[in-house]
Amino acid sequence: MTDLLLRVVLLGNLGATGPAPLMLAAPTGVRFDSVDYRNVVHWTPASNSCSLQYHVQWKIYGEPQWLDAPGCQWIHKTRCDLSAVTSDPREWYYARVHASCRPSGKTAWALSPRFSPRWDTEISPPVLRLEVTKRGIVVRVKPPRLTVRKKHGDLLHEIYLIHPGGREEVFEMICCSNKLPLKRLKHNATFCLQGQTVIPLQAKSSGRSAVKCVTTL
Repeated sequence: MTDLLLRVVLLGNLGATGPAPLMLAAPTGVRFDSVDYRNVVHWTPASNSCSLQYHVQWKIYGEPQWLDAPGCQWIHKTRCDLSAVTSDPREWYYARVHASCRPSGKTAWALSPRFSPRWDTEISPPVLRLEVTKRGIVVRVKPPRLTVRKKHGDLLHEIYLIHPGGREEVFEMICCSNKLPLKRLKHNATFCLQGQTVIPLQAKSSGRSAVKCVTTL
C-alpha cells in the first residue's frame, strides 16, 4: 500500500511540472557605436523561435547600480540611443541587454565593452560647399553638431586642395569660420578638395571628406 501511494505522488508531481521551458539564447555583439557624441548601443539577436523583446540597462564604470535605459524597455529594435545618459566625457560607461519572450522567459544579460564618449566617439569630416568665382574658389564648411563644438573649443578644419597633376596644399580653418578663399589658381583647370576635422588637444582627427572637384573660370 505504501509503495502504491509513493508512485501516485511521484506521477502527480511529474504531471504538474510538465516540460521544462526552452532556454533562450542571449544577444551577442553588444557594443557602443558613437559618432559626434551620438552614443548608440547595437547588438545582434540570437536565433530563437519566438518574437523577442529587448531590455537595455546602463551604468557608470565603478558604480554598482544598473539603470533602465529610457525608451529601451520591451523594444523589438536592436539598438538603443544612450546619448542623453552617457554624455559626460569624463566618465566611462557600460551597457547590457537581455531578451525575453513568452512562455520561454528571458535570456542572460549580454554586456558591452567599457565605453568613453571622449576617447571612443568618432568625429565626422566636414561637409564642404564650393563656389567658383573670378578670383578662384571659395570654400565654406558646414558647422559640426553643436555638441561637438561645445566639447571642443579648439576644433579645426584642414582643407586639402589637390592641384591638376596631384600636388596637394593644406589650409587651416578655425571652426567655425565663414569661408576660406583660395586665390591665384590656374584658370580653366580642375581642382579637387577634401576636408578633415581636427581636435588638437586630443591629437584626434576625422577621416577625409568625399572628394569634390570644380573647374576654375
